Amino acid sequence: MAIVLIRQDGKLDLWKKAFLDQFPDLPVYSFNEPHPRESISMAIVWKHPEGTLEGYPNLKCITSFGAGVDFILKDKSRPADIPITRVVDDALADDMAEYVLTAVLGHLKNMDQYARDQFAAQWQPKPYSRIADHTVGIMGFGTLGSHVGRALSQVGFQVIGWSRHAKSHPGIVVHHGKSGKKEFLSRTSILICLLPLTEETKGILNKSTLNQLRPGAYLINVARGGHLAEDELIPLLNSGQLSGACLDVFQQEPLPSDHPFWAHPRIKITPHVASVSDPQSVVPQLVENYKRLENGEALLNQIDSDLGY
Repeated sequence: MAIVLIRQDGKLDLWKKAFLDQFPDLPVYSFNEPHPRESISMAIVWKHPEGTLEGYPNLKCITSFGAGVDFILKDKSRPADIPITRVVDDALADDMAEYVLTAVLGHLKNMDQYARDQFAAQWQPKPYSRIADHTVGIMGFGTLGSHVGRALSQVGFQVIGWSRHAKSHPGIVVHHGKSGKKEFLSRTSILICLLPLTEETKGILNKSTLNQLRPGAYLINVARGGHLAEDELIPLLNSGQLSGACLDVFQQEPLPSDHPFWAHPRIKITPHVASVSDPQSVVPQLVENYKRLENGEALLNQIDSDLGY
């Protein structure tokens, strides 16, 4: 049994080194070097080219390097009926919470506008809002969503959640299903999207959804670019229904240089950095699943392929 690592973002060597530094005897290979394809039992992937999972006759598990698995599920050439797992990591969740806190507090205190004013050499004090003025709604109240919700609650925000199924969380009301969505949106003045990307959630951040938020609401998308109906965002900003948007993910990445989002003064753009898997933190979890695979034991963090998460 052996592991193959598949990714094309320039970090392949970094990850392979992290595996071998912690587990020197581990049979781990990069997909672009000669490797015994018949020995590969686990493929660890990140936005892999479609078709690269073919030709491994003894593959028993496909694992994401991160929390998302949508790119695996959309690869129709992947071997069917093979378990898919993802990363659930405290460091990853902490990074997400810190990013969201930064975005929310910056919005309350007009920090993005002041940054623009500085470059224009304009001294223009503006009214600001306070934590007590807002209800933060988190769409997608799974591992990351609940972690972010807890962090926001600890600094005093009123937090509510929305998920597919009923969930309970101390101090946070979690609405669920279609019946709970309308009330959730009507109460929300800052919307954070942390949903998994599935056929049901694709394009969910659209005109219909966002018009149900409190007038002047702020949008933060740190899930997947496919959640946002991109051509419907700018009209909502221009009309004042949304006061701004912080976007870390996009339908096409990197975001093309001629995309209209770059030039809009109420859109804050970051290059998919809200939370990034740390090899030192994540490698032990991945290797634990490899050992479980060897021993025929239940895998950690296995997803339901039918649900998409």
